[in-house]
Amino acid sequence: MASVRFVAIGDSFTEGVGDELPDGTVRGWADLTAQGWADSRGDSIEYANLAIRGKLVWPIVAQQLEPALALKPTHLSFNGGGNDMLRPRTSISHIADAFSQVLRRCDEEGVQLILLSGANPSAQLPLSRLIQRRGDLMSEAVVARMGGRSDVVQALNWPDAALSSPSFWSEDRLHMNSRGHHRVAARVLDALGETVPEGWWELPEQDDTVRLARGDYFREHLGPWVKRRLTGTSSGDGRAAKFGGEWIEVAPRSTL
Repeated sequence: MASVRFVAIGDSFTEGVGDELPDGTVRGWADLTAQGWADSRGDSIEYANLAIRGKLVWPIVAQQLEPALALKPTHLSFNGGGNDMLRPRTSISHIADAFSQVLRRCDEEGVQLILLSGANPSAQLPLSRLIQRRGDLMSEAVVARMGGRSDVVQALNWPDAALSSPSFWSEDRLHMNSRGHHRVAARVLDALGETVPEGWWELPEQDDTVRLARGDYFREHLGPWVKRRLTGTSSGDGRAAKFGGEWIEVAPRSTL
């Protein structure tokens, strides 16, 4: 059994949407963190990822937390609330309550919590001021629930102004691209006290980054998102976690 057993729960941010590989599968910051963690230690770790895109924060807790803890991890990462935050009628305290529940269960099971906040996309989105304000409130509320706990690993991306640059985001403006996911993984590894691979904080800008015109953006991304809200459907409906239910071994890459 590996001495590090890292399980990630959450929504599209943790699943890795926006960081698509050539075969169409998604990677994302959690996969990158697992590999970087093994590389830094020079030893294999065990990794699982139960995150599914489109999930609200309390369904994440209800559907993913206990299966994750049943794996007997040493570390559990949690992020959620981004999908809730975009619904103005959802209270910030209701979102923060979910983080308190995750912390409580991690304490009960002796698991170290890795707390993340999502990056801030508001500058590129309609209703940017509303999103900025609600995101600020959510970030402050969640950090307050941690009560200054030094044993909670905090990798807070919302305050990172650099991550708001369009060069870190995919064409849908809601999910980070590979450049953004690498920066988040760098922050997590740094918070863990591990070595960050060279360049991860600031990968070169991608040559193939697509910036859609306003009409194309509304038609291809915002319109379908609004339709899902109106019909009560989710981009994650019918999807299974990519690395759920059992551990996979992540071996350190050779430095030779």
